[in-house]
Amino acid sequence: MVVAEPNQLVLVSGPSRGGKSRWAEHLISQEPSVTYLATSESRPNDHSWQQRIDIHRQRRPEHWRLVECGADLASALNQIEPEQSLLIDSLGGFVASNLESTDHEWTALCESLCNSLQQRSRPVVIVIEETGWGVVPATAVGGLFRDRLGWLAQELERRSRQSWLVVQGRALDLHRFGVKVP
Repeated sequence: MVVAEPNQLVLVSGPSRGGKSRWAEHLISQEPSVTYLATSESRPNDHSWQQRIDIHRQRRPEHWRLVECGADLASALNQIEPEQSLLIDSLGGFVASNLESTDHEWTALCESLCNSLQQRSRPVVIVIEETGWGVVPATAVGGLFRDRLGWLAQELERRSRQSWLVVQGRALDLHRFGVKVP
């Protein structure tokens, strides 16, 4: 599915419950060695969140390595051998964990993340939530999350070799069917 090339960055975006993670897992499934980076913080008191995590765990092959990195995505990337293929699920967890950072700190985090991704010699598949398709967040922090995630998704897309939109269990190849916005 994913052609192994240096700096092979693959984005998989879409709305909640659309099939993003399943598609990302499918794309990287033929890689011999995969590290799965989970970016969302644990929520032990949230039963439905724990159920979602369990579904992801049950679906993952046992030979995949798991790293629960939370807010420290760039640091985690730097600790993993460049020969490892990566599945990052998801960018939203990274953004949410860093909402309290200043604009300057956020820019530095993004630069560090992009630099770390460029050092990879195996494919990296990143799951990205799409926000802002419907209700506009009523809070400042909701708007900040939407804006930072959207900006970072566009920044990563410029560097990607593949970009997929997954909606209602269907995957669309954005590089094949889409036109780059000037």
